[in-house]
Amino acid sequence: MGAHTYAMDYTEAKHRIEQLKAILWENSRKYYVENAPTMSDYEYDQLMHELEDWERRYPQYATPDSPTRRVGSDLEEKSEAGFAKFPHKYPMLSLANTYSIQEVEEFAERASKGLDRPFSYCCELKFDGTAICLTYKNGKLFRALTRGDGVQGDDVTRNALRIASIPHTLKGSGWPEEFEIRGEVLMPYESFDRLNQEREAMEEPLFANPRNAASGSLKLQDPEEVGRRGLFCTLYHIPTGQVDFPTHDEALKAASQWGLPVSAERKICHNIAEIESFIRHWDGARKQLPYATDGIVIKINEMDCQQELGYTAKSPRWAVAYKFKAEQACTPILSIDYQVGRTGAVTPVANLEPVLLSGTMVKRATLVNEDQIRALDIHEGDWVYVEKGGEIIPKITGVEESRREPGARIPAFPHVCPDCGTPLVREEGEAKWFCPNSKGCPTQIKGRLEHFVSRKAMNILCGEATIDQLYNLDLVTLPSHLYALKAEQLVMLEGWKERAAARFLESVKASLEVPFERVLFAIGIRFVGETTARDVARHFGSIDAIASATQEELLEVPEVGEVIARSIFHYFLDVENCREVEALRAAGLHMSVEESDRRLSDALEGKTIVISGNFSISRDEMKALIEAHGGKNSSSVSGKTSYLLAGSKPGPEKLRKAEDLGVPVIDEEAFRALINQPSDAPTLF
Repeated sequence: MGAHTYAMDYTEAKHRIEQLKAILWENSRKYYVENAPTMSDYEYDQLMHELEDWERRYPQYATPDSPTRRVGSDLEEKSEAGFAKFPHKYPMLSLANTYSIQEVEEFAERASKGLDRPFSYCCELKFDGTAICLTYKNGKLFRALTRGDGVQGDDVTRNALRIASIPHTLKGSGWPEEFEIRGEVLMPYESFDRLNQEREAMEEPLFANPRNAASGSLKLQDPEEVGRRGLFCTLYHIPTGQVDFPTHDEALKAASQWGLPVSAERKICHNIAEIESFIRHWDGARKQLPYATDGIVIKINEMDCQQELGYTAKSPRWAVAYKFKAEQACTPILSIDYQVGRTGAVTPVANLEPVLLSGTMVKRATLVNEDQIRALDIHEGDWVYVEKGGEIIPKITGVEESRREPGARIPAFPHVCPDCGTPLVREEGEAKWFCPNSKGCPTQIKGRLEHFVSRKAMNILCGEATIDQLYNLDLVTLPSHLYALKAEQLVMLEGWKERAAARFLESVKASLEVPFERVLFAIGIRFVGETTARDVARHFGSIDAIASATQEELLEVPEVGEVIARSIFHYFLDVENCREVEALRAAGLHMSVEESDRRLSDALEGKTIVISGNFSISRDEMKALIEAHGGKNSSSVSGKTSYLLAGSKPGPEKLRKAEDLGVPVIDEEAFRALINQPSDAPTLF
């Protein structure tokens, strides 16, 4: 009996270890590669600790490929991802995590036992971004690598050059001829909110948090788009042996003097009480920061002590990360709405009893799709746990089953469109249900109209209430109908006066000058965002060429994959879509690049220009003027920038960056002289 139990213990241990390894590696892939984690950091860390415990008790089942011995990898599996791979000069390891002050004390005790002399701690914020390793040679940025698998990383240098806070050339003196410095690429909350608003408008999947958004942005194929994402970098570690400083803190101070972006939010501590005080302070103060942090990193400050303590296979023994628990609240679901988007996707949204979370009152939280409702086992009236923490979008993470009312029912996901009553469909490979009645569903029709008139599309003065009014009166059901409206029709409507009608019609007339690439964006082909519309328009040149293109020809456009190519191809197979395009053409909209994007000159051919400040014309008009003379717009100053065009109140960071890189700064007068008679513009700053 005892031998049988003994064998069962070993069988159970082996099974659980294999199970945990599979779960952790799968979630590591989703976290690092797909930027779409399916469990919280806390859940992941708890499973990792469980695996460590099993492997300690049954070492015969601990293998070299275990997640406890290898860092998660962000390396792309497919070679077509386009990133070359290079080795790190020093392994890029991960930190041991803890959520307990007691375990921080145990870390300090282990360090004391391993060292025979006094030492201090350098406590820093743990930034919730994506790891990066920068190599500088002779004071210039040579290479930027992701963490990868810790041994080698993906080369993202051309994208790193678009991140304004990463210097291309170091300042001052004293830096080594060649050295690596590590840190994080972050997406501030403001940039994150803007990006998700854009994705929501396009009904694209939202990023769950700034870390995922930063990681996904760093791996984009288009450096220009990376520059538009508003990323910034903070650096916190120069591997031992590359610089000759007695302490980690002094090395970071030197890096700051060289112009590298090092966080000043750190403190030298001498005991656990001081460490605890630092943790308590930032557990509250972090909520005021413009970017996400998820803990505190405690490092042995003295470099010789770091070398003596050394490393495990996965982590340094001289550092530990204390992680903050995500802020959470428990509140009841009052009801669930099912919202229809302009592409027909139906999204469930939970209406909650209002609850204060991370400084804001949370009233609603998306339930994503039907599968998410089932996975969470949500019943009507359930009390649910809502988190923000690093998550800016309120997210339901679990159910408090002890508070569930007897007989509570599972919510029935609608089988028909909540707006038009059409039976919903769910295509193979899709997570969402869709209303297929795209031509007759009022919500979809009005959603497409709102998209068409939006600022980045046709920029017509027409809000949601106006769209509702015009649609409900059957005056506008297609975008082309906007161009047939008359002043005498509008002034007869409730709330309209002559001046309002005139301003509206003026904006309709002005939209006839919108360039073709924005027209293509405005017509609302599914998955075709602003950038994709621009790339497709410039590749084919006209709406006719796009409409007659095969899926294979569409795939030749950079950044256009199978899903987008199929969507564009099927859009133009629809007779009604083609009829609407012809109606828009007849109304006078530009349907070719030749009509809308004629060059006025080649004065700026080969020149990349960054604009900053205010001008005599709008910034969009200034950018169009640059392109009309053969120039290229960029959002961030880099070594490839030809000019910084500075209007009134230019950004000081861009001015500083231009000065550091020796980029000429010109004002509007000099710019206009430049495009009238091609010549080198004078440097004004």
